Amino acid sequence: MNRGNDRRYGAGLARATGALALGALLVSGAPLLSAISRVDQELAARLRGHIEILASDDFDGREPGTDGEAKTLRYLGKQWFDIGLVSGTNDPGHEWFAPVTLVAREPDSSAARFLRKGARTTVSPPGVLVLTSGKRSLVRNVPMLFLGKARGRDFTRTELAGRVAVVLDGDTPDGERQNDLLALGASAVLTVLDGDRSLDQVAARRKRTGYALSDDALGGDLEAFITREAMASLLKGTSRSLDGLEQAAAKADFVPVTLDITASLEATTRETTIRTHNLIGKLPGKRPESGAVLFLAHWDHFGECGEAPAEDVICNGAIDNASGVAALTEVARRLARGQQLDRDIYFLATTGEELGLLGAHAFAENPPLPPGQIVAAFNIDSIAIAPRGTPFAIVGRGMTALDGEIAKVAKAERFKLRANDDANEYVRRQDGWALIQHDIPAVMVTTAYGDMDRMRTFFEGDYHRPSDDLAHMARPLELGGAVDDGVDGSRSPAEADCLG
Repeated sequence: MNRGNDRRYGAGLARATGALALGALLVSGAPLLSAISRVDQELAARLRGHIEILASDDFDGREPGTDGEAKTLRYLGKQWFDIGLVSGTNDPGHEWFAPVTLVAREPDSSAARFLRKGARTTVSPPGVLVLTSGKRSLVRNVPMLFLGKARGRDFTRTELAGRVAVVLDGDTPDGERQNDLLALGASAVLTVLDGDRSLDQVAARRKRTGYALSDDALGGDLEAFITREAMASLLKGTSRSLDGLEQAAAKADFVPVTLDITASLEATTRETTIRTHNLIGKLPGKRPESGAVLFLAHWDHFGECGEAPAEDVICNGAIDNASGVAALTEVARRLARGQQLDRDIYFLATTGEELGLLGAHAFAENPPLPPGQIVAAFNIDSIAIAPRGTPFAIVGRGMTALDGEIAKVAKAERFKLRANDDANEYVRRQDGWALIQHDIPAVMVTTAYGDMDRMRTFFEGDYHRPSDDLAHMARPLELGGAVDDGVDGSRSPAEADCLG
């Protein structure tokens, strides 16, 4: 992270806190309350108007690469142009719309061969599934290292590099351990299924299309799954048994065990190219050399994701994330009406968030300005959750140098700010995480995560389902917290942050 930029950001923020609020604060008593109430109602009406359009069946779920994308970007582009933004791509050949090329990959072939120590021929037992995140991945005659459930221990790159990590199925979320082990240099991860889920269940879950940026390497991570029966058979004739390994793994003093087996694993995928776009607008500042602030929200959703014979098959994405791009648009409107700020303010509507934060990664890998000049980024995602007056939370708390200045603004503006990291439970599931990985300081400052019970209820209910639709929601759309979340300049710490 660029600490120098963060320090400049903090100083500017301290000088400019609450700038948009000053006009309202010059009025006192009942007229102030009346004006705020009227402004809030107007903002809520505009937010709802955007959501009604973007989450309508006419936009068909806003899937990248479809007519729904074209309608979405035309709508947002016109709104931003009319507000007074200029193109932020800094590319005359692609004004407003920054191309992003994705590849969709479906599992194709899978092969696994093993060689026991001292044997001359390989064995290919049934009950093994090999998957790759790339076009084709292959490892040959790699030693296998048994790690048990791989919990409660920090493995080193020296231990894992050039080995197939063998792990027992466990209660860690699917993929989390595997990703960590692969990141440490394991050539592949082989998971021994415990019987609670079958190889057919894994295959059904993983047969879904995976997505990546088109410039990713042909190779990818290798993950494999093996049934308990196949693993027990594979170990016959070696110095270890599966029962013995499980018993050893349950002991407190367990250490990884090198197996008397090498593995050759291969997997391929079928590819489809998807051409899609990020939308980038800008409010030029008076002193762009002082850095830029970025506001972003993802415009994409899943298109038609329901299954027949269901009557409603469109995943409209009203809350996720028509609400976010609606708020992004209204933040732009409010800032465009004010005095010109010192810093450039960029507005980014990303594609491919639902496919793995891909639009945000594409922006960070090929930004329209040097990424070190972005002093702060504020993501807006699924904000139509909490009622007015809900405390704010920071998604990404403790991961940037922005927390202290946000706390100062919250205190000055008399906002309650959650002083815990509960919201970070979801930090990897939003575009800010992609930016953080590219050393761009990014947070979500939002009431939506200020009430975690409400957010979890959404995730367990309408989230990524056709019911995230204004016409089918179990409860009315809640825009009170959304008004607090950065569109009401007289209150919001997020919008005050932008003014530094």
